[in-house]
Amino acid sequence: MAKVLYVTAHPHDETTSFSMSVGKEFIDAYKEANPNDEVVHVDLYKEDIPQIDADIFSGWGKLQSGDQLSDAEQAKVDRLGELSDQFVNADKYVFVNPMWNFSFPPVMKAYIDSVAVAGKSFKYTEQGPVGLLTDKKAFHIQANGGVYSEGPAAGLEMGHRYLNAIMQLFGVPSFEGLFVEGHAAMPEKAEEIKANAIARAKDAAQTF
Repeated sequence: MAKVLYVTAHPHDETTSFSMSVGKEFIDAYKEANPNDEVVHVDLYKEDIPQIDADIFSGWGKLQSGDQLSDAEQAKVDRLGELSDQFVNADKYVFVNPMWNFSFPPVMKAYIDSVAVAGKSFKYTEQGPVGLLTDKKAFHIQANGGVYSEGPAAGLEMGHRYLNAIMQLFGVPSFEGLFVEGHAAMPEKAEEIKANAIARAKDAAQTF
């Protein structure tokens, strides 16, 4: 039995969001194909995702020196530990988000910061960082209002490329992506674009 983290970064649900709609179809198809697997929904807009702030830095410093952490420091440091432990103990990851300003919503970056922990998801060596999650798989679903997978705007897309770099850092050997794109630029084709993306998502879920 595999444990899957279904990580979503959208304030809306599948009734209004293209990325969430396709993501739901993907994860539902996955559950149907893998009924014994455990799927955990990590809704980043509902979860407590601490940003790395002054409390975190001072808390980490006190852990090294053995000093007493404040209540705020302890709560944030503990929460980051919970998130990173949950991440490394999972087998598969599904990330779902819209593209905002060429990247993903800031809460996704805060989440990645919480799980990019030396000694857990990767380690430093004399030859550079080495990933520790070499037996994992990841899939990324992103909705782009315009077309960014190809053409003159392709170089502007940052969200998928960033997640790809992070998965490489973590040593995740399999990382695939699916773009739902062009629905804002071509509103007359929006439903067709979503339907095609859903079909591709369902197919991809069978082999994920």
